[in-house]
Amino acid sequence: MWYKLLGVVSILMISSCAEIRIHEREEIGEVYKKYGITDACIMVRDHTHEEIDYYNKERATKRFLPASTFKIFNSLVALDIAIAPDDQYLIKWDSVERWKKEWSRDMTMREAFKVSNVGYYQELARRIGKDYMQHYLDTVQYGNRRMGQEVDMFWLNDTLQISADEQLGMVKKLYFDELPFSERSQRIVRSMMLQEDTENYKLYYKTGTGNYKDSTIYWVVGFAEKIERVKEHEKSMNKSNIRNYPYFFAQNFSVKKGDTSQNYFDTRIQALKEILGTMDVLPRSK
Repeated sequence: MWYKLLGVVSILMISSCAEIRIHEREEIGEVYKKYGITDACIMVRDHTHEEIDYYNKERATKRFLPASTFKIFNSLVALDIAIAPDDQYLIKWDSVERWKKEWSRDMTMREAFKVSNVGYYQELARRIGKDYMQHYLDTVQYGNRRMGQEVDMFWLNDTLQISADEQLGMVKKLYFDELPFSERSQRIVRSMMLQEDTENYKLYYKTGTGNYKDSTIYWVVGFAEKIERVKEHEKSMNKSNIRNYPYFFAQNFSVKKGDTSQNYFDTRIQALKEILGTMDVLPRSK
């Protein structure tokens, strides 16, 4: 399995001779254990210091259905081919009642992304069409690139699969405008991913939840910007007294299907923030 991880590292590098340091962080398992999670993985890349920390390398290189994390890709395609002129692209509600009542109304793409409206993005995929969707799956080299026959279901029914390390590579490229989409499309999607904007950090992510065999998988993929103020004597060398340090992450875990012992939708965010806190990316949990 090491060859897979090292192969991913070479993909993540940006035409640089710098050596990326890789650290296994077994202690992260204690965070998941606290929440009763026994099958989890996470990868975090510190771009500034060219370091990758990870937990559970075998799972990190295993592909799973992306579920709603695919909305990142779906949005990029829609924007780039002008199916959606911008993030205010309105799709009317199809009158189908789904499990989230908040989805039962007309929505813009930005609103649908925020509440992870499945119906909106299924209709968006139908408007994009199979040809464009497959073209971009191949061009981006998104996971196993499989779409099958259902253009509005393939990221939900386990046809399309992607691993945590591949998700990490994608959000890193998105951050630096390195995906095969316009700078504008990537900038809009990054802005839709912003979840927390504080004085000390900004946190961008997309969650995803889907059923895989007898388990439910919970995803969080995205990036954080750690904000630091430059000391007074350094200001003359910088146009701004603020520096942003990017960190990229991909986390997923599985629990038994039907497990309602806790709210895993919230748990995945709590665990992520706690782990990033131990790495000094976010403030530590009190």
